[in-house]
Amino acid sequence: QVQLVESGGGLVQAGGSLRISCAASGRTRSMYAMGWFRQAPGKEREFVAAINWSGGTTYYADSVKGRFTISRDNAKNTVYLQMNSLKPEDTAVYYCAARRSVLATTGEDDYDYWGQGTQVTVSS
Repeated sequence: QVQLVESGGGLVQAGGSLRISCAASGRTRSMYAMGWFRQAPGKEREFVAAINWSGGTTYYADSVKGRFTISRDNAKNTVYLQMNSLKPEDTAVYYCAARRSVLATTGEDDYDYWGQGTQVTVSS
């Protein structure tokens, strides 16, 4: 089992930046690809970004490409999402997810463990 805890969410003005983190504990000696997903009020959860175990391959949703950067520090069992040029439509609960594979995907159903989420609110 792997436990995931997100942190770093908050309120930010449009155009601002925020970095959220996801710390993993438990069976972290196994190799996991990691992903970030988000769910806005009244909408379904959607893919944001993903990174393979080595950090060498990343994927992004078109809506965040060029503004968000996913990274990871395997020594700290932590994955990050740097969010720049934030827009009000980025407002959502952001979830971290782990996949029991070295390869990342964009599919929500491919991920095995989920965090509780962290709220990101972007004011206009």
